[in-house]
Amino acid sequence: MNEIIFTLNGKTVSCPFEPTRRLLDVLRQDFNLIGVKEGCGEGECGACSILLDHNVVNSCILPLGNVHGKDIMTIEGFKTTKRFKVIEQAFIEMGAVQCGFCTPGMVMSTESLLHHNPHPTDQEIKIALSGNLCRCTGYNMIIDAVKKASIVGDGLW
Repeated sequence: MNEIIFTLNGKTVSCPFEPTRRLLDVLRQDFNLIGVKEGCGEGECGACSILLDHNVVNSCILPLGNVHGKDIMTIEGFKTTKRFKVIEQAFIEMGAVQCGFCTPGMVMSTESLLHHNPHPTDQEIKIALSGNLCRCTGYNMIIDAVKKASIVGDGLW
């Protein structure tokens, strides 16, 4: 086994695990970070979304060895930030949450989008969220929440 070293939610961690293990399994089983969920296991639904160097990725198809030396943020780490509070409030106010299963992934995709593009168009929001599936809200309320967060959080992004 190799020693995989990376930053997880702001702290450097060292993992003596098999580098081919899925990052999703390491996060949930070894770090008890259960905000990342397995929905499809194929990188199609976004329930397992995390930020890898500020870019949203699906942890269910990411081998642990690929994160050596990288910065990983899960919803548990992100929820302690001011940026999360803005996104959270926008999702609440716009009614963008129902069952909540997709919400952590949607929030992480929103953060990645606004980090790279603080004032996205509707089309850019749709593209950024296209890797996340929601079966409850329809997408209009989620898109409205992202727009609201971009306005309310102007200056944070």
